[in-house]
Amino acid sequence: GILQHPDGTVLKQLQPPPRGPREQEFYNKVYDSNCCDSILLELREYLPKYFGVWSPPTAPNDTYLKLEDVTRKFNKPCIMDVKIGQKSYDPYASAEKIQQQVSKYPLMEEIGFLVLGMRVYHVSSDSYETQNQHYGRSLTKETVKDGISKFFHSGYCLRKDVVAASIQKVEKILEWFEGQTQLNFYASSLLFVYEGSCQATTVRLSDVTLAEKRRVPKGLLSDGDVLEYNNNINVINSTENGKIEASVSKGLSKFYALHKKACSKRHHSQLSLKVENSEQDNVWKTSTCIAQEHLNGNVLPQLEKVFYHVPAETKESANVEVRMIDFAHVFPSNTKDEGYIYGLKNLITVLQNILDN
Repeated sequence: GILQHPDGTVLKQLQPPPRGPREQEFYNKVYDSNCCDSILLELREYLPKYFGVWSPPTAPNDTYLKLEDVTRKFNKPCIMDVKIGQKSYDPYASAEKIQQQVSKYPLMEEIGFLVLGMRVYHVSSDSYETQNQHYGRSLTKETVKDGISKFFHSGYCLRKDVVAASIQKVEKILEWFEGQTQLNFYASSLLFVYEGSCQATTVRLSDVTLAEKRRVPKGLLSDGDVLEYNNNINVINSTENGKIEASVSKGLSKFYALHKKACSKRHHSQLSLKVENSEQDNVWKTSTCIAQEHLNGNVLPQLEKVFYHVPAETKESANVEVRMIDFAHVFPSNTKDEGYIYGLKNLITVLQNILDN
């Protein structure tokens, strides 16, 4: 598998010939210091950075590709590997190899991609859910949308901000493929990574008693029930069963500080909402605390409307990476890579359906 180097890069052991040397040759070509091909120079944006090869002192004959660790900057990285293309075998594959690959996932030719695995952090349980390649191969045309949507679910709700940002990243890669005719990719993948800890949006729920209402600073609550209203968030009276209705205006991207000092993160009896959004290098932070006698789980679906159904412009700031990986089957060509393009378009359609529905 992939090893971690002390300097923060990752090491991928070179596969036996011809696959290993072919992948090394691909990286050498794209990252050649003398490269002046605009197509290859743009391609670098969609790959992990390449730092040459490396061999351990104790085993000089073992060769590793030294690559950027795309997950390094994330606190709780959620990772999904999706193989792209209608064929997972290259033009030089034997009949036996072709049959073996087709039998693994016959649907590959029809939908153009295959989920090879995913690892998703669930905020609700502070744990990871992992799915392997057998999960991906079990997906059908009817279930592939729900199967992929699992990757974007935090345990509380669907991360639509991440879905939207992922679509934008994949569309950029599609644009590159539409404009190049010199390389064809087989059995190559897209690596999706996003921050699962929701650092930009945190929601904490706990029980509240009447006695603790008096700890809420004056002015934060009106008549003990209604939160102060601003142009962005309006939290309405709680109903008899403790449900809180929340709505958000179109101006969410222009949040300003509200009662920032009035709330304590360590106050176990409050519901704390924290939203961060950047616009023109400025960051607005809003922290709003609510104390209710009967605060319960019913509040969560309502709060999702505020924090995960936000205007499209706020979704662009989601911390997401989408990189192309695995290049043991890349070949020179003089035509568009129609199989890869087909897979990208179908994947974008599925992601868009997840976002819309």
